[in-house]
Amino acid sequence: MSKANIDTYGQTGVDTHAAASAVGTLAASIRGTFGLRAGRVGAPIRGLGYYANVLDLGNGQGLAVSSDGVGTKLMVAEVMGRYDTIGIDCIAMNVNDLICVGAEPIAMLDYIAVGKINNAVFAEVGKGLLEGCKRCRISIPGGEIAQVGEMLRGTGPTEGFDLVGTAVGVLPMERAIFGQHVRPGDAVVGVASSGIHSNGYTLARRVLAPQVEDYHRFEPAFGRTIGDELLEPTALYVNLAVELFETGPMPHAVCHITGDGYMNLTRVEAEVGFDLDNFPETPAVFRVLAERGRLSAAEMFEVYNMGIGLCIIVPPTDAAAVIACAGRHGFAARELGRVTAEKGLVRIPQHGLSGTKAKGSFRAH
Repeated sequence: MSKANIDTYGQTGVDTHAAASAVGTLAASIRGTFGLRAGRVGAPIRGLGYYANVLDLGNGQGLAVSSDGVGTKLMVAEVMGRYDTIGIDCIAMNVNDLICVGAEPIAMLDYIAVGKINNAVFAEVGKGLLEGCKRCRISIPGGEIAQVGEMLRGTGPTEGFDLVGTAVGVLPMERAIFGQHVRPGDAVVGVASSGIHSNGYTLARRVLAPQVEDYHRFEPAFGRTIGDELLEPTALYVNLAVELFETGPMPHAVCHITGDGYMNLTRVEAEVGFDLDNFPETPAVFRVLAERGRLSAAEMFEVYNMGIGLCIIVPPTDAAAVIACAGRHGFAARELGRVTAEKGLVRIPQHGLSGTKAKGSFRAH
């Protein structure tokens, strides 16, 4: 197999720190919109930066909103000629954020941009969207198709492809959670991921498949081709979360482990830290990725979910009930660690790492 000379995400051209700076620059204007609904239906109840926001609809009801896309995982679909699961990814990346604020997802709009219309590709994308909707009981009441060939480049029959969604969910306002109730001593329950999900693919592609033919190579550690492993759909956690919201135990926080890895935990409003010392055995895709890319543990835990796609924070007496609930929905789960009083500090002693919210990255210790 071809080797990639890469040892950080930044070397692929993805600068996460620059992205964070750009968000801050954009936010200066975006925050100016918040007051436009003040005192009226639809006013957002929080600022920017959490997984989703909640709009106050009045009469104790809220509407949660979130938007996300599939990213360069779509390039794997193009190379493999398989588009039937990426719709699941699009739905998952949106609805898994909505549950983080206590919402039950109800609908998603899709935006598909292509260089060239291809009906066969659209039929396959539709299969994944339908399957994702069935699994989490939402509808797609509308969407948009854009033909923007001059803006895209790709290898498949559409000559470039992008898939993005915007999802909404409902919740009673009293149930809105932003991590404000998290307390030192709370348990962090980790729920298993299905693989890489839909983050860090620029790095994963460069390391695991630097040449197109590498996608079709059988990888013994995966028990399938590299392309098939990379197309494994993102796990959908909606039904698990909704059961907890409706029958308990009610989480103090729900954190979707996405592109910032375990720095995602520092999004909670409470001024706390985290000690995570009970990770499962690292799944094969992450082991191979780290070895072939010469990626440090710090890099891996900043970029990838490392086998845990969702963290549910509850009082320690509720941890067993959450683990049992996850099992009923087909997910392995474990008590991953505990909340601490050390503001903004995330420790992963099992792998010799610590990181702070202020720096947004891990370092070895």
